[in-house]
Amino acid sequence: MDIRVRALVEAIHSSHTQAVIFLAGGASQALGWLMSVPGASNTILEVLIPYSKTSMIQLLGKIPLQYSSQETVEEMAILAYNRALKLSRPGLTVVGVGFTGTLASARTKFGDHRFYLSTRTCERLWTSRITLIKAIADACKVSPTFTSDLHESEVPTESEKHFDEEQELQQIIDGKLWMKVYDFSSDKNATSERRIILSGSFNPLHDGHLRLMDIASSLCEGVPCFEISAINADKPPLEVAEIKRRVEQFKETGKTVIISNQPYFYKKAELFPGSAFVIGADTAIRLINPKYYGDYQKMLEILLGCKSSGCLFLVGGRMVDGVFKVLDDLDIPEELKDMFISIPEEKFRIDISSTEIRKNRDL
Repeated sequence: MDIRVRALVEAIHSSHTQAVIFLAGGASQALGWLMSVPGASNTILEVLIPYSKTSMIQLLGKIPLQYSSQETVEEMAILAYNRALKLSRPGLTVVGVGFTGTLASARTKFGDHRFYLSTRTCERLWTSRITLIKAIADACKVSPTFTSDLHESEVPTESEKHFDEEQELQQIIDGKLWMKVYDFSSDKNATSERRIILSGSFNPLHDGHLRLMDIASSLCEGVPCFEISAINADKPPLEVAEIKRRVEQFKETGKTVIISNQPYFYKKAELFPGSAFVIGADTAIRLINPKYYGDYQKMLEILLGCKSSGCLFLVGGRMVDGVFKVLDDLDIPEELKDMFISIPEEKFRIDISSTEIRKNRDL
């Protein structure tokens, strides 16, 4: 490996950026460079090589008009970015990388090469024909120490789209992005792979939410995260301005909040595998009610899928129809019992809700 390339790869691995890379056609040497330099585990979350047409179709969920094109590679980068968000630890910067190309072998550099490369970060979608290592370095905000040796006829054209916060949130509402993480936490050294997730509307965020998260964090190791779904199961999607208003509450309290587009817990379990979800007994009752799934067997199948992904549910007591209910009051199927953990009433009980707070404010 050229010493300049090695120095650039070392800088990438020191950038605190994690990447998912989808490669189709070529670039294997660059991947070898990335993986062979110590520190690769700091950067590489996953590499997928959809080399056959069938594999590419399954990745994209459709048959592309062209397998090697700017449109295809940008879709690959966005999919890789979403995957990186799913696999990374909360608070870390992530990048999705897509590469596709057809490389002629008759003559070095002067054959009918056609390749496209795209990187997606939270604020930018960038596409070009530049070399893979340089593109990843650029996305990691690392400056290369050498210039390209491409032939004059191969100098690439570039396209670049920048996104502000409002556009990124709209992409979540539109289903293009899976989530956005607002890392307001002061603890930047958390190493746990597990998230402890308290989902809700948080309209408003109140002391009961914060205390519940503190208790849950004392019962289960993980990175505490609040989560708001921009998409509601039975209501219109949240407006971007409303999402930003609710997010601001967490900034003031120094808590991490995730904006996702998944209103259902079984979908949240797919998005956040291995997480511990903090829920109330009222939510747990709905979670194990077959009517929301069609029948009992379908419910069991879906929730066993959550269990197989390593998810847990920490259940706090809540008032249900005028009666305070805890986990022991619920009829949890035997196959699922070890997925549910009780938050004891003596540790947490606050009979307050955001709905009541809004009503009182209106008064």
